[in-house]
Amino acid sequence: MYVGIDLGSRNVKMAVKEDGEIRFLLFDTVSFYREYGKLVAGELVVDFSALGLNSIEKIVSTGYGRQAVKIKGGIDLPEIRAHALGAVYQTGLMDFTLLDLGGQDSKVVLVRKGKVVDFLTNDKCAASTGRYLENMAAVLKISLEELGNFYEDPVELSSTCAIFGETELLGKVVEGYPLERLAAGVNYTIYKRIAPMLKKLFSPQVVFTGGVAYSRALRKIIEKELGVEVVIPREPQFNGALGCLRYGGGI
Repeated sequence: MYVGIDLGSRNVKMAVKEDGEIRFLLFDTVSFYREYGKLVAGELVVDFSALGLNSIEKIVSTGYGRQAVKIKGGIDLPEIRAHALGAVYQTGLMDFTLLDLGGQDSKVVLVRKGKVVDFLTNDKCAASTGRYLENMAAVLKISLEELGNFYEDPVELSSTCAIFGETELLGKVVEGYPLERLAAGVNYTIYKRIAPMLKKLFSPQVVFTGGVAYSRALRKIIEKELGVEVVIPREPQFNGALGCLRYGGGI
């Protein structure tokens, strides 16, 4: 058994290779630490047996930005490399720009010949992350899935702050704008935050990963505004975990 683990800010993602098959496990991060892990001497001790994972041959893990912590008994892999390896494995592409939008951070990675040559990250502001979309969907009283359907005729939202953005959106609701335009405006706000990074590390093909990659609207906006092909791998949310599995020789 080989295990790849991505210790994200909102979720812990696992890719487990056993008997030639890969299966995926997803946990809320806080619940995972409370129920299955504890920090001992600066390392995370995980009760893998409680997860039904026994006879593990190799564990490779990556973590969230500056909050990364090494799992005891495992190999620690930098998150940029893990996500790049996962994207190469899932798409078969060797030259592309990787866009990873997670729960609380965003990453843009330039990959050439399968190797990382440059990257930009933003983990100081939630305005281009899943947390921002969750907050805005709550204001609009719709699901994340529904929010991801709208991209045409967006309302102009000028605030790039996740907190002040809610206040501005509420103001637009009071002004009577329809839901479709409000939701499109929210999605365009995400694009405006990530566009400078995508333009600086430009490629005609963008591999889009992370939980936000399930947003159909954001994919359409990026393709329209930048004139690129957006490729969403089969398992965008587990891309980092798959990269760890790849590094460990499990796939």
